[in-house]
Amino acid sequence: MTKTPLFTGGVSRRGVLKGASALGGAALLGPMGARMARAQPTQGGVLRIGQAHGSTTDSLDPGSWENDFMILQAHTRNNFLTEIMPDGTLRPEIAESWEASADAAEWVFTIRSGVQYHSGRTVTAEDVIASINHHRGEDSTSAAKPIVEGITEMRADGMNVIFTLESGNADFPFIMSDYHLPILPSTDGAIDPMTTDGCGPYRLDDLEFGVSATYSRHDGYWKDNAAYFDGVEQIAIHDAAARQNALISGQVDYIDTVDLNTVHLMQRAPGINVLSITGSQHYGLPMDTREAPFSDNNVRQALKYAIDRQQLVDTILNGYGSVGNDHPISPGQRFFNTELEQKTFDPDRSRYYLQQAGLDSLDVDIHLADAAFAGAIDAGVLYSETAAQAGINLNVVREPNDGYWSNVWMQKPFCGTYWGGRPTEDWMFATAYSEGAAWNESYWSNERFNELLIEARAELNEDLRREMYFEMQDLVANDGGTIIPMFAAYVGAYSDALAHNDQIASNWRNDGHRISERWWFA
Repeated sequence: MTKTPLFTGGVSRRGVLKGASALGGAALLGPMGARMARAQPTQGGVLRIGQAHGSTTDSLDPGSWENDFMILQAHTRNNFLTEIMPDGTLRPEIAESWEASADAAEWVFTIRSGVQYHSGRTVTAEDVIASINHHRGEDSTSAAKPIVEGITEMRADGMNVIFTLESGNADFPFIMSDYHLPILPSTDGAIDPMTTDGCGPYRLDDLEFGVSATYSRHDGYWKDNAAYFDGVEQIAIHDAAARQNALISGQVDYIDTVDLNTVHLMQRAPGINVLSITGSQHYGLPMDTREAPFSDNNVRQALKYAIDRQQLVDTILNGYGSVGNDHPISPGQRFFNTELEQKTFDPDRSRYYLQQAGLDSLDVDIHLADAAFAGAIDAGVLYSETAAQAGINLNVVREPNDGYWSNVWMQKPFCGTYWGGRPTEDWMFATAYSEGAAWNESYWSNERFNELLIEARAELNEDLRREMYFEMQDLVANDGGTIIPMFAAYVGAYSDALAHNDQIASNWRNDGHRISERWWFA
């Protein structure tokens, strides 16, 4: 087999929708934050994190993890085969290196020797196979089942794990970074999904689902210059005001979500830094392309030019985000189309497309609830005001939050949605835009797009892949059935007693959910 080396060392709907999100982005920090970012790491202290998430129905089973409380514990307690870095690149973690066959359908991962679990055992190739197998098979209920079902065979060869895929996938190492796929100890070829053991930076001492979790540093952790805290405490604080007060009063050191309506109060609070990271979390308005009038792309284009994207960023997001261009790929991702014309509010162009559809005006309902995304109702009202200037009467139908995702999303012909993105272009497109995908929320079908999706997935030449993904973004933006007016930033806040590296990851909140490993007390 001729192999192409790619890396050789060195460096429920809502739950899965959040997935592993996109790469790149930048942090917006005040002067104190910029000074702290340059401080040298020091050891010690207990990091207290206030989170807007967590449920009494959570479980230690990695296949069930769906909210940010459990995803943060996943990275505090565990390691994965690969790790997404703050700059969006991928580096080995439990895998020491990997290489692919020429068709990207076979992958050999070399497992790092001597990695110690909290129990004292060491990680083996068999543990890796058992950890991935937990999510495979007909009886699997894991949320990660769709992303590993392309694996047809795994086998160990010493400290190597050889993966055979049903078809080529150049992004396979990125998939292995998914938060559902921690490497856990195995016995007789299977893991105990309820184990508290792990090989990550901190050992779990106590956990009360939906309430709190406490950890102590794993002294046997294999990484140098990481895991600086003596301990970590996660605290679920669902109320936004209570969460922010906990930070201001010094009860916690960091909160993962700031209410954008009161973010100005945090900005004025002494000793507090607001942290804003824009990645690929985005808000959308999908249209059912099977039904009139949305089956006509001229109508879809008219609606896309009838929305004031910057107004929504400024008003709904209070400026904490960026305008979207009707495709889900963010500027921080590898193959973001830098040449695609940015859509802006243009009522004349909108009217032109209506005329191309044989219409002088358009009456249409949009079904929204704030369950779709924070501020969705207000966004709909603003949209209706700008659309009216293009001859479009957009009627905002207010739906109840309760049952929105079962009764409205993918049920009504025009509604709202949000996505956390995916770490690769293929992953995002395959999940929500390929023909027949379970979550293709606009029911869009484009033959050329589907051809490119298969070709690009197996292409190892990045220049050729870039050309394909540029074209795919153009097709989604100008033929697709979803309006994506804005990308929403992750907005948190922290005490100026904390310090961090210059660059902060945007693939998730909380520095890619690795705040426990990457941050320290100044």
